[in-house]
Amino acid sequence: MKEKIVITGSEGVIGTVLKKGLRDKYDITPLDLPKTDVCDYNTLLQALPGHFAVIHLAWDTKTDNFRSERLNPDNMLMFENVYRASLKTGVKRVIMASSVHADSFYKPPTGALMSPFDLPHSDSPYGSHKVFMERLGEWYAKKGLEVICIRFGGVGPENKPAEVTDPSDIAQVAERNVWLSHRDCISLIQKCLEVETIPDNFAIIYGISNNPGRLHDTSNPMGWTPQETYEEI
Repeated sequence: MKEKIVITGSEGVIGTVLKKGLRDKYDITPLDLPKTDVCDYNTLLQALPGHFAVIHLAWDTKTDNFRSERLNPDNMLMFENVYRASLKTGVKRVIMASSVHADSFYKPPTGALMSPFDLPHSDSPYGSHKVFMERLGEWYAKKGLEVICIRFGGVGPENKPAEVTDPSDIAQVAERNVWLSHRDCISLIQKCLEVETIPDNFAIIYGISNNPGRLHDTSNPMGWTPQETYEEI
């Protein structure tokens, strides 16, 4: 029998990629508006029992994104509800969609790769919101919930890296360097679901393909190794 997992925000880009990539191995329950409101805690209490894991992708990006200077409190309500309801209903593991924007990578320090456990310096209110989600997850991990926060790089519907029209534009180059292929995205989540235990119940992982010029340390306790690079596309 396939293990049961929940994917919130399953109609988004990453959710669509994961539904296709994981459907043969897992029994997937999609939770999306209008049928399911993740802002409603009691609805989650009814939906989550019997599931091994929750992959939380739901996020209002129309107002709360790395280019905006606004936060949507509903996003915080959703991830708090997922943590609370998962712990309450016996879900073993939650995988949370954080972002590379939790720590600015446009002008990174020279030398060592950026570590997910360095003190983050967010590039936007959106990035700071993701950092708070991670810190709250660390607290829930101490309560016994297994929490993995993935700082996703760029995952696009067409599985292509960000276009660079001006090689001297630092921001364009940086966005290309954080590309995450569909294949690597699926394999990362598979590793996060399959690993037997998580050290101290908590991990932060950079979800980025093996791109030339990569700035981020993708080492992790799950044994995941990115295989693709934007040069192959």
